[in-house]
Amino acid sequence: MDTPQVEILPDAASVASRAADVVVAHARAAVGSCGVFTFAVSGGSTPWSMFAALVRLDFPWKRTTIYQVDERVAPTGDATRNLTHLRESLPPDTTVRVRPMPVEDADLEAAAQRYARSFPERFDLIHLGLGPDGHTASLVPDDPVLDVSGRCVAVTEPYMGQQRMTLTYPAIDRARALLWVVTGADKRDALTRLLAHDPSIPAGRVNAERALVLADADAAGS
Repeated sequence: MDTPQVEILPDAASVASRAADVVVAHARAAVGSCGVFTFAVSGGSTPWSMFAALVRLDFPWKRTTIYQVDERVAPTGDATRNLTHLRESLPPDTTVRVRPMPVEDADLEAAAQRYARSFPERFDLIHLGLGPDGHTASLVPDDPVLDVSGRCVAVTEPYMGQQRMTLTYPAIDRARALLWVVTGADKRDALTRLLAHDPSIPAGRVNAERALVLADADAAGS
């Protein structure tokens, strides 16, 4: 398995700024090549600082479609929903297409498959975070979705009190590029194991080809 490119930056703010620059570069390349940019965004704490930096840059919002990497099963507007924070992070005066995960449907399994049918053949860029327990997206330790190979979206068992919908490994590994954003000393062990391709953590099972890891000094232990 290939080793991802790794950049260590001084702090979380530097990581967010660099991540925004990387996203812009991918967006411009995709728009220049095929006219649109497809971007899948994870939840957690890191993407919102990245978006705060992104809105200050010359970004092709009108040519971009944003998908969700994962989402908690909760009502619209719920503070735990990644979508709530995503919409708050987008520039209010710019039209951007957001395709939310349909986590409010009564039949979540059918909704997951419907969401997968809306995907491009390959996402131009997928943003991933990393949990202290080594999870990424909502691919969490010991969940049956880790072994899903024939579907691009699956529904997890409850994790930290909530069921979730998530991209699976096939969807993530098919992306043209992956951008990992990792900050904080509590991620140090998980980051070490990610970079070692340790399959005992969910993140270690992601294909590292075409991946860039941006980490701050705390997460890298430097």
